[in-house]
Amino acid sequence: MSITYKDDAGIEGMRLACRLASEVLDYLTPLIQPGVTTLEIDRLAAVYMQEQGTVSATIGYQPSGYPPYPGHLCTSVNQVVCHGIPNEKPLKKGDILNVDVTVITPDGWYGDNSRMYMIGGEAACSVQARRLCQVTYEAMWKGIVMVRPGIRLGDIGHAIQTYAEGNGFTVVREFCGHGIGQKFHEEPQVLHYGRPGTLEELKPGMTFTIEPMINAGKRDIKEMGDGWTIVTKDRSLSAQWEHTVLVTPTGYEVLTLSAGSPTPPAFVTASATVPA
Repeated sequence: MSITYKDDAGIEGMRLACRLASEVLDYLTPLIQPGVTTLEIDRLAAVYMQEQGTVSATIGYQPSGYPPYPGHLCTSVNQVVCHGIPNEKPLKKGDILNVDVTVITPDGWYGDNSRMYMIGGEAACSVQARRLCQVTYEAMWKGIVMVRPGIRLGDIGHAIQTYAEGNGFTVVREFCGHGIGQKFHEEPQVLHYGRPGTLEELKPGMTFTIEPMINAGKRDIKEMGDGWTIVTKDRSLSAQWEHTVLVTPTGYEVLTLSAGSPTPPAFVTASATVPA
C-alpha cells in the first residue's frame, strides 16, 4: 500500500469527516460521568453518529487474524492501553478513560480522533493520573508541531519520545499512528518514537493520525483474551490522545478540531492549528 496524497476535494472530504468525528466527542463529553457504563457511552455515540449521517468505522471491523470488533467506539479505562471494548461496568470517580472515535461519511472519508477523560473531574484523580493525561496530551502536540513538508516521520516520533521519557513516562511501541483517507488505515505508519531524519519525508496532501500511547510504568503490554483489549503488563496507568493532521504547503492543519476540542498547550501557536 502506498501513501495517498489528497487533492483539494479530498482535503475537503477529510475536513468534514474529521470535524464530525470530533463532534462525537464533544457530544459525549458532558455524558461521561461516574456511574455511566462504557456500553451506554457506546450506545449514545451510535445514535449520535446516525443523526449526523456518519457510521462507525470500528463496529464489525475485522483485520486478518482478529475477531470482528463489537463496539462503535474504543473505550480504554485505566491500565487499558487501547482497543478497550465497551462493557457494563460503571465508571467510578478517579478512573481515566480514553474514548476513540472513527467515523465514515457518506462520501467514504474517515475521521479519527480520541480524548482522555478524568472521571469525576481532575480533583477525583490521582496526581499521577492527572500528570499522565497532561503529559500525553502535550506529547501528541509536540509531534504535531513538527509537521511540515520536508521533515521526516522520525522527527515526529523523536519529539514525542523525548518529551514523554523526559517526564518519566514510557512510550508504547507496538501501536502507532497511520495514514487515513478513504481507508481506515493507510500508509505511512507514524511511530511515536524514533530518530530524527529517518523514515518517510512529509509532503503536502498527506493525512495521518498522531496518537501516542504513554504508560506511567514500563512500556510493555499484553493482549487480553478477547482478541482486542491491550493492557499494560505491569498494570500501570496508560493514556492516549489522537488527532488527524494534514500536511499543508507551509506546515500543518489539525483536521479533528471542533467547538468542544480541548485548548492546545501554550507552546502551540493558535494560527497553526486552524484552517487557513
